[in-house]
Amino acid sequence: MDIKAVILAAGKGTRMKSETTPKVLHEIMGKSLLGYVLDNVKNFVSEEFVIVGHHAQEVENYVKANYSNARTVLQTPQLGTGHAVSMVCPYLEDYEGTVLILCGDTPLIKEDTLRAFIDFHTSKNSDLTVMSTIFDNPTNYGRIIRENDNSLKCIVEEKDANAEQKAIKEVNAGIYCLNWSKIKSAFSQLKTNNAQGEYYLTDIISWGKEQNLNVNAYILEDSDEIYGINSRLNLAQATKIMNKRNLEKYMINGVTIVDPDSTWISEDTEIGQDTIIYPATYIEGKNKIGKNCKIGPCAHLRGGVEVCDNVKVGNFVEVKKSKISSNTNVGHLSYIGDSELGEHVNIGAGTITANYNPLTKIKSKTVLKDNVKIGSNSVLVAPVTVEEGANVGAGGIITKDVSAWSLAITRSPLKIVADWVKMQISK
Repeated sequence: MDIKAVILAAGKGTRMKSETTPKVLHEIMGKSLLGYVLDNVKNFVSEEFVIVGHHAQEVENYVKANYSNARTVLQTPQLGTGHAVSMVCPYLEDYEGTVLILCGDTPLIKEDTLRAFIDFHTSKNSDLTVMSTIFDNPTNYGRIIRENDNSLKCIVEEKDANAEQKAIKEVNAGIYCLNWSKIKSAFSQLKTNNAQGEYYLTDIISWGKEQNLNVNAYILEDSDEIYGINSRLNLAQATKIMNKRNLEKYMINGVTIVDPDSTWISEDTEIGQDTIIYPATYIEGKNKIGKNCKIGPCAHLRGGVEVCDNVKVGNFVEVKKSKISSNTNVGHLSYIGDSELGEHVNIGAGTITANYNPLTKIKSKTVLKDNVKIGSNSVLVAPVTVEEGANVGAGGIITKDVSAWSLAITRSPLKIVADWVKMQISK
């Protein structure tokens, strides 16, 4: 079965109170809201259409830079969710497969959930299936209206609902599965007779009923998965929900999280068994951490980090776009960026890989081969390579390559002035 995805990402997100960042590009642990949605469908769809509008160029640039299987489609003017989906009609004029519609601001939805949703749609031989869920407080969500026989009748938006309908706790989750050849003509027949004067995507439900099509609803058990981001408060809450889910996964798989309340780990990080993550550690982006490692406390992995087995990343260490090979120790208060560390390397406290030239704006690489030892408070000015077995004395400033098994020292000779303190006191 061929499936294409349509992701609604054109909204302004007024309540985010941001002048520079479109809502769907706000981030959770180093990845955008839109990125989570795209990642959750990319493994089973043949093509992704992202509907853009507000800050369209920024969203388009993000999609082009990160997702080769996705294309953006501009919605202008923005006349509602039904109008947004209609923007893909010219691209799918002869398409006979299934279309999955999602919102770009629901990062908590899981790939397994979407697969189950599509399986339900297929098993029911459905022409149109909407995902719903149950909320104790359904405010601001469209209500699921069912027939007397409990079949799906329609969806009523909050602003158009009467008091009886507002009391309904089953709500629209904003995810649809369509037999495209049966449903596509609905998008040329939607009306704007509603409180917003917009073309509602939800109206395709009643349209399908009028056409005697097979219309169904799939109830999502975990309502957290369709938690929408409309404000910074929502963003913080979604981040907590996602982090709790991530930490539980790691602990179930054999990772020790000493203090889950102060630890943050992205879902795109892999962690091997018997690794210990100490308190106040923040791991964002995509990373791979091996077995029997010790990370933290107060460590920060910024993405693009590979940590092999039996590695220690100590207190207040920051690592970015680097590989740390097995049995290596990175001492506290250090920064490792754009670097490659070999096996059995020891990084003394306060070491910095100076990877960025602020004049050229170029980032360069530091390479430390196996068995290298770096003394405390050293600066490695990239691009630089320290060959196997070499040692760098404490306080070293290394600006050129260091040969194997040699010692590099850049400190000035020590000078001791006898009785200097007594002389100062006696003045």
